Amino acid sequence: MSTIDWLVMTGTLAAIVIYGVLKTRSVDNVKSYLMGDRDLKWWTIGLSVMATQASAITFLSTPGQAYDSGLGFAQFYFGLPIAMVILCVFVLPIYYKLQVYTAYEYLEGRFDIRVRTMTALLFLIQRGLAAGITIYAPAIILSSILDWPLGLTIFLIGIVVIFYTVMGGTKAVSVTQKQQMIVILLGMVAAGVVVVMKLPDGVSLPDAVGVAGQLGKLEVIDFKFDLNDRYNIWSAMLGGTFLFLSYFGTDQSQVQRYLSGKSLTESRLGLLFNGIFKVPMQFLVLFIGIMVFVFFLFTPPPIHFNTANLEKVRSSEYATELSVLESEYELANKTSDQASTALVEALKTENEASIGSAKSNLMVAMDARRDISSQVDDLITKVDPEAITEDRDYVFITFIINYLPIGLVGLLLAVIFSAAMSSTSSELSALATTTLVDIYRRSLVPGKEDRHYFTASKMLTIMWGCVALGFAAVANLFDNLIQAVNIIGSLFYGVILGVFVVAFFFKKVGSKSVLSGAIIAETFVALTFIASYYEYIDLAYLWLNLIGCVLTVGLAWFFSSGSKLIKRMMGVEVT
Repeated sequence: MSTIDWLVMTGTLAAIVIYGVLKTRSVDNVKSYLMGDRDLKWWTIGLSVMATQASAITFLSTPGQAYDSGLGFAQFYFGLPIAMVILCVFVLPIYYKLQVYTAYEYLEGRFDIRVRTMTALLFLIQRGLAAGITIYAPAIILSSILDWPLGLTIFLIGIVVIFYTVMGGTKAVSVTQKQQMIVILLGMVAAGVVVVMKLPDGVSLPDAVGVAGQLGKLEVIDFKFDLNDRYNIWSAMLGGTFLFLSYFGTDQSQVQRYLSGKSLTESRLGLLFNGIFKVPMQFLVLFIGIMVFVFFLFTPPPIHFNTANLEKVRSSEYATELSVLESEYELANKTSDQASTALVEALKTENEASIGSAKSNLMVAMDARRDISSQVDDLITKVDPEAITEDRDYVFITFIINYLPIGLVGLLLAVIFSAAMSSTSSELSALATTTLVDIYRRSLVPGKEDRHYFTASKMLTIMWGCVALGFAAVANLFDNLIQAVNIIGSLFYGVILGVFVVAFFFKKVGSKSVLSGAIIAETFVALTFIASYYEYIDLAYLWLNLIGCVLTVGLAWFFSSGSKLIKRMMGVEVT
């Protein structure tokens, strides 16, 4: 990486961090540290909410997802606007009326301390794990660029993020996220422009879109009902909506963002802003991934995008076999280039026969490339049986490092690090807030002075940073990072949402019933995921959100009222 790129990247990040520290240097009490001064306008809230969700994973893994399977992943976000409207109508007024620090405080007043503590613990577990992945994602970049050990890179990034969060608390998170989102959006637009400009002469943006369409990359909506399909319209509108309701309505990393709003109206507008603009932003990121896919039809892609894996093979006894495969891959790439050019020309003439023939030839060339890459994966596994051969997460960073002009490389790396800083700092701040307010101050060490809790907040932020670092060290066990985050969330979000649904809408259900229902539902969700993971059943992870929520609500109602109703129907006397 050039000196200019280093200056652009470090200068951009340093400016954001310094701005955040300067804006929050007066924070000296626990309320300001955890909640800010509740003076944020709607556009700051909206950008902050978007930045919290848009982690580095979004800009590393999502383009790779599109490269592999097209626009279908966009369906995942179709339930987001629906969830935002529901939260604005039903949930935000309750939070503002009670003036809570965390979403879980409300549960004690509605039920009791046991339900509050259990729900807070579920959040702490899933968000603590997810924070590890948001640290791991940018660590992939630096370890690849600087040839540093991945473990050391994870540690260094984690320390920087922990320091940044401890210094400023939630207010530093909020005031810097506006700048971070501006950098992110500018950087991604620049990447999109460059990838189109890098297409061969005679291949325009409409030509690239036409090729992608012929290869099925632009198919967005899948109406086929398949419980094992992760991304179709049914899993998105049902499972996805429940996931977003729980994430934005009960996850403290998001609740903390809009509870810092100047008023209920400002927070509502901020959430609606997120619901309107988040989906187009995801389309942009996915579309860039598809353009990278088209680019690599004309320009030879690496035989394997994770260069660290290739180096292991090159230094092993399988180096000769790799060299042979690379020669075959070079020929397959030439065929791909020729077939792609022929398809572009055929699309311009609108000759169906020529289009069909060119498309068929291109599909054969792509199959040949995939077959050779699969053989390389086998060599990697022979050298290192523990190696992860899935390389989608390395696609976009490979394009950034090798094909963006000097200066833009630094800007795109600043984009990814800005996203990592914003999401990870939000998560660590939320974890510290929940631990302090819902567990430490409420149950473990009540009645201390403000200064004690202010110091404890910083210590808890450091503690959760260490937990996240620990999980980041094993995050490479996942095939795709964007899916890993959503899978972890789906294991817990449905049950958490179910508890809040009971609290909001089932006023006669008591604490014992909802506690029993949530414990059973969470156990069932965990066992269902394990059965799906080991392929005993076919079920996409998004459905776990719906299952967890419905099961929690159903069991809570049954334990409270349903059992009595059944006994009456059977003629059994009910006391």
